[in-house]
Amino acid sequence: MIFDKININGISLNNRLMVSPMCQYSANNGKPTRWHYNHLANLLNTGAGSIIVESTAVSKLGRITNKDLCLYNENHKKAHKKLINKLKKIKDIPIILQISHSGRKGSSEIPWIKKNSPLKGSKSWKTLSASPLKRDLGWPLPKEASRSEIKLIINQFITTAKLAFESGYDGVEVHIAHGYLLHQFFSPISNYRKDKYGGRLNNRIRVILEIFKGLSKIKKNKKILGARITGKDHLRKGLKEEDCIELIRKLAKLKLDYACISSGGILPKTNLKFKRGFRVNFSSKIKSKSKVLISSTGEIYPKKYVESILKEKKVDLIAVGRKFISRPKWLLGDTTINKKYKKIPKQYLRCF
Repeated sequence: MIFDKININGISLNNRLMVSPMCQYSANNGKPTRWHYNHLANLLNTGAGSIIVESTAVSKLGRITNKDLCLYNENHKKAHKKLINKLKKIKDIPIILQISHSGRKGSSEIPWIKKNSPLKGSKSWKTLSASPLKRDLGWPLPKEASRSEIKLIINQFITTAKLAFESGYDGVEVHIAHGYLLHQFFSPISNYRKDKYGGRLNNRIRVILEIFKGLSKIKKNKKILGARITGKDHLRKGLKEEDCIELIRKLAKLKLDYACISSGGILPKTNLKFKRGFRVNFSSKIKSKSKVLISSTGEIYPKKYVESILKEKKVDLIAVGRKFISRPKWLLGDTTINKKYKKIPKQYLRCF
């Protein structure tokens, strides 16, 4: 089952495993560095059917940290195009770019410098969100996005997707999870607005639908349009599977090809319990009600377990991230813990 081919909008994937996007916080002025070339080249050789490149900011304000990958101008496009050309020469598998706006999670310290901490002083910037609610104690109050700012953000997502297609990416994955801006609009935990972008579910997803309306107009055959979507917030008054199902139902009409189901992240601490395949069951429930391909993520390992999930048709695809770093050949048969590095690079500390 793992090695069954699958076609997504005219693009063939050799198997059902996708490399999940993993932030590296190693860009230089928003552009890929030598680290990205080596990191992604190594991932090409893991045997996965496709790679989703890390969360990439649609604007300067939309960065998580000051070392984020970005794609919102011609200089960024040239740098990404150079990267893709190099990677495709190594191995020509589908490469998708995750695009995102950090919202109130922006202006953050790089996690290995200081985890869950806002930047201080001249290196920081004023963030915005659906509502002026702090992410957590000790975090600054974000500005509530105005109508004009929302319109600008919508256009920024569309522009970044267009630049991604022009750079040679086979698709884009819109980030609507992990507590970033679009999740902040989607979730009742972070959206207290009283206008047409807040309140009931149809209003909270309005900005997402407006982005996808624009993306559907620029999408072409043999380009993939995906989304990382929150299946539940793991909070009593937060998002539930039914909210995710309704969003996917509407996005399916706007040329969405697949949805990768994630969860948690709207607050630093939720009721999420980590265990093997902790998102698989509710991802399966979402799949049963959806007309697009559904992927799941989160502690889905080892290979025998992956095979069982796919055999039972609980999901169509599986996204794996950290295991491809700590055990890079696990899919191809080598399950020996990676001891390549005497000292684990700081970018990979969270994978071990």
